[in-house]
Amino acid sequence: MVVVVGIDVHKGTHTAVAVDAAGRQLAQRMVRATSAGHQQLVRWAGQVRVQVVERSGAAAAVQFAVEDCRHLTVGLERDLLTAGEVVVRVPPKLMARARSSARTRGKSDPIDAPAIARAAWREPGLPRAEHSPVSRQVKLLVDHREDLVAMRTAAQNRLRWHLHSLNQVTAGGQDQVWDPPARSLDVLMQLDRLATGVEFIDPDALTIDLRITRRVALELIADIRAWTVRANGLEREIATLMADQAPRLLQLRGCGALTAAKLVGESAGAGRFRSEAAFAMHAGVAPVPASSGKTSRHRLARGGNRQLNAALHRIAITQVRLTDSLGHAYYQRRLTRGDTTTEALRALKRRLARLVHGLLTAPDTTAAAPLPQAA
Repeated sequence: MVVVVGIDVHKGTHTAVAVDAAGRQLAQRMVRATSAGHQQLVRWAGQVRVQVVERSGAAAAVQFAVEDCRHLTVGLERDLLTAGEVVVRVPPKLMARARSSARTRGKSDPIDAPAIARAAWREPGLPRAEHSPVSRQVKLLVDHREDLVAMRTAAQNRLRWHLHSLNQVTAGGQDQVWDPPARSLDVLMQLDRLATGVEFIDPDALTIDLRITRRVALELIADIRAWTVRANGLEREIATLMADQAPRLLQLRGCGALTAAKLVGESAGAGRFRSEAAFAMHAGVAPVPASSGKTSRHRLARGGNRQLNAALHRIAITQVRLTDSLGHAYYQRRLTRGDTTTEALRALKRRLARLVHGLLTAPDTTAAAPLPQAA
């Protein structure tokens, strides 16, 4: 007999509800979202298991189920796994479905926790949480770099408008041209040239609003330059880490260091999936049946982890363009069979998911083995 403990996680507290195979609520407990609170949760779950054994006379085991939101559950999962417990991750859509079918109306921690546990009972093949310090480290680095790039992009957009305003300024009888080429505002030499040019403008010759525009433009250039330096440093660090941790993944055509890091970080341990098909479903590249009558068709799956999906999409698009790649040959074969370009690309992404799962779960002894690059 297995008792599933569903946990509704928050930044300050966690609410746990123990549920049996029939979906009956056995016990409830709220703990602080700290390591001490997590240890209390483990002891409480052990007491619930003992009570179930005493009542039923049969052996019982405890399994924890948490909603898959790792920015909140990472500490909880780490402590539970360190204590030797089994933890499964429940996708939010499954939890919402279980909550909507419950007799109790509304939304609260005591309602969400048993909904998570019942969803885990209904879907026995959910991925298990694993200790994966490398994937967590990679995800933190990749997310931080993406945040820096997002801030830099917003600043670049604002800078272009300020440079457009400064275009009206004349110096030495010639109009100043402040219109950098596209995709050049992350080049340090271009930023330094812009900073020198804007500083050259005499503030005494400007109106008050243009003086402020000049000052803001200089500050934006400095911010963009600082974020670019940090983002480039993170990219080099990520590339070094991937070369050490996933060398075979980098051999895959179209898979650069950042894409490989996205695959490693978002997979959070590919071995936790029961099969490559489960990994493909998690990545949102498994086709959804859409047959009608005798016509066998499939349509695009819009669920799953969209970050993993985007990474596989980048690899697929690159391989389609590389005429000497296996992906290009497979894509062309699908087209000759009558697939549309969208269907062929979807099939290629599904094929790549199988390959990526194999590379992520390959033993370390095969890490240096080369991959085939052409058909």
